[in-house]
Amino acid sequence: MLDETLIVITGEFGRTPDNGARQGAQVVGRDHNSDAMVVLLAGGGIRAGCRVGATDEIGEKAVETVHPIRDLHVTLLHLLGLDDNKLTYYHAGRFKQLSQFGGKVIPQLIA
Repeated sequence: MLDETLIVITGEFGRTPDNGARQGAQVVGRDHNSDAMVVLLAGGGIRAGCRVGATDEIGEKAVETVHPIRDLHVTLLHLLGLDDNKLTYYHAGRFKQLSQFGGKVIPQLIA
């Protein structure tokens, strides 16, 4: 069943690793972090046991095999048998696609 089911576990953004002063300001709690996030994928054509990318030593920024989120979107669509370039719609006078600006399949994730 796992061969036919794609499991995606993620949040909508990462979290900063610190809990204090940032750029001269005191901040209570951890902030949103668009520079690094964790996504867990399983089944549905994902290569088992692989890790793609890494963050710096404190988890603040992606530093190895960095991909924009649109690459993840395009990869998920590919695994579902859909082509992002064909999934366009007309809005506000122009054609748009789900990944917004196009993206590339992340080959390291594909079984």
